[in-house]
Amino acid sequence: MESNKRCSFLRSIINKLSLKGALMLGSVILLLVVVSLILRWIGKSNSLYIEENKRIDLTPTLIKSIEEIGEWEFLQLTDEELVDTIKHGFFGDSRLVRIYYGTLRLGFNLHEAEPGWLKQDKDTLRLMLPPIRLLDKDFIDEARTKAFYESGSWTEADKQALYDRAYKLMMQRCITPANIQTARRNACLQMESMMRSMGFGAVKATFAQPER
Repeated sequence: MESNKRCSFLRSIINKLSLKGALMLGSVILLLVVVSLILRWIGKSNSLYIEENKRIDLTPTLIKSIEEIGEWEFLQLTDEELVDTIKHGFFGDSRLVRIYYGTLRLGFNLHEAEPGWLKQDKDTLRLMLPPIRLLDKDFIDEARTKAFYESGSWTEADKQALYDRAYKLMMQRCITPANIQTARRNACLQMESMMRSMGFGAVKATFAQPER
């Protein structure tokens, strides 16, 4: 009988120890789960504030380097003009017919940009571009000029007058409001694309006023 009491006592001790161990083990597991959740939440929270800064600062040095580009062509126009002239003489008429070839380039010169033409306005980079103009006034290729027909004698002054007429015709044919507008549109697109490639996000390029 005494032996049975001892067994019962030992069994009760073991049961108590098992229950206590189970509670402790459960507490440890619960603690590990809570710690894991906290660490995961902290990791996610930190990721919200970690962002790589790829934006380029708009500094005077950067603006100066862009201005150093100078002339920038946005539209090229090729033209040819057939021009003739006649001189009436006592012994008959003299006639001169020439064909002139020209390449007219429309664009702007960043050296002519107004102070403050490039500035940051909140989240938008704004560009106020200089006016579109004819980049090279010597656009007639005299090496390609052809004498289509020539009779009689002609002075250098006569040939210069013919050249001047061809020059004026090319200007009238190519320097039109429509072509200037096309050059302006190309300029805005290319300048905005260039600035975006440098790391700027929202970019808006405009002109101060329409070219005449």
